[in-house]
Amino acid sequence: MAVKLYNTYSRKLEDFKPLNPKQIGLYTCGPTVYHFAHLGNLRTFIFEDILKRVLSYNGYPVKHVMNITDVGHLTSNSDEGEDKLEKGARREKKTVWEIAKMYTEAFQQDLRALNVLPPQIWCKATDHIPEQIAYIQKIEAKGFTYQTRDGIYFDTSKLPNYGYLARLDIQGLQSGERVALKDKKNPTDFALWKFSPLNERRQMEWASPWGKGFPGWHIECSAMSEKYLGPQFDLHCGGTDHIPVHHTNEIAQAQGATGQIPARWWLHGDFLLQNEEKMAKSNGEFLTLETIKQKGFDPLVYRYFCLTAHYRSKLNYSESALTSAKNSLHKLYAALDNYDDPTEVNTEYQEKFLRIVNHDLNLPGALALMWELIKSDQPSAIKAATLFEFDKIFGLRLAPHFNQTETDKAEIPETVLELAVARQAARGEKDWALADELRKKIIAAGYNIEDIADEYRLRKI
Repeated sequence: MAVKLYNTYSRKLEDFKPLNPKQIGLYTCGPTVYHFAHLGNLRTFIFEDILKRVLSYNGYPVKHVMNITDVGHLTSNSDEGEDKLEKGARREKKTVWEIAKMYTEAFQQDLRALNVLPPQIWCKATDHIPEQIAYIQKIEAKGFTYQTRDGIYFDTSKLPNYGYLARLDIQGLQSGERVALKDKKNPTDFALWKFSPLNERRQMEWASPWGKGFPGWHIECSAMSEKYLGPQFDLHCGGTDHIPVHHTNEIAQAQGATGQIPARWWLHGDFLLQNEEKMAKSNGEFLTLETIKQKGFDPLVYRYFCLTAHYRSKLNYSESALTSAKNSLHKLYAALDNYDDPTEVNTEYQEKFLRIVNHDLNLPGALALMWELIKSDQPSAIKAATLFEFDKIFGLRLAPHFNQTETDKAEIPETVLELAVARQAARGEKDWALADELRKKIIAAGYNIEDIADEYRLRKI
């Protein structure tokens, strides 16, 4: 059964045909770790997790690479403004290195709480400065760069199809509309390498063939995706805000260096809205996963909430909408509590489910089918087995809630739950030694952990 995905580059729904069916290359843009990820950011990572789960469910082995932007780049798309890491360091009274480490760990903890499967490869920008310099040199050798007083820039006028991903009207872009020109030749030109200011000491700077400085925002993704996935791979994902600048410039860099568009499919998740506006960190006020946890919402409630809208549709956040998702998830758990032990999967429902999720990740349709199954007259053991099968895509951790009493649930301490979540992450990364060590800690705390349908169930010993 074909997987159909909407390709932003072609603006079409296309059958997914991988370069190599034995290994799917997936690159997803990770966070800039100068602050906590907000709920809008996390919605994108949930959509990408669903994509990976759907591909895996269809038998495609996925090699997933995610970058961590832990080197400061400037706060505007015009390669100007204030360094985000430096700004965060001043706010927290820490070094930029401490800030990057702290928020990387917080981000990874958020993903574990949301049951987002980890990538096979985490790649930090600061660990790949030589690769970025080498990539810029390839672009330079092809004649696509020029030097200004403050850095090395990409000359977008040398690419006839620059901006095709975003369908940019290059002729209509006037100086100052997208960026200020200053020393740049064209409004859409962008920095590959920025020189350190003479009168300012930066905490993050490196020697380069052009002088001491730091990489531009976009070059890390080009260099690291090529290193781990090759010059061309299958899928590149991010939020819709990446289309007009970041992903457009990644494509330009790749065309300059290799003559190829780096990814065959470009997928983008739409915004989470708060008070009808895009949620963003720039205004200083944004909702994090910890914010809603303090309001009594389990992180998986937020995951369920995200599944209720198609990834290419805007989603309006409100506490009432989150409460509705909470009620639905608890209703699902309550249904499972009354089911017999799972037996066989209902193949008719499984085929319907696969057809739905394979059509551009239609999770709202998949949820509707799930409730249809719950209301059906199928034997409860078959319902349980089929729901666990669905949960390989949903990622709602249904197994821990199967056939548990309220006493069972109430008794499990938060520390034990955290150990169980960490063990699941270790299993996902195939770190079996760590998974065994965490199992021993869970048992030492007085609980058995049972693996069910790619999930787990905790029971007091």
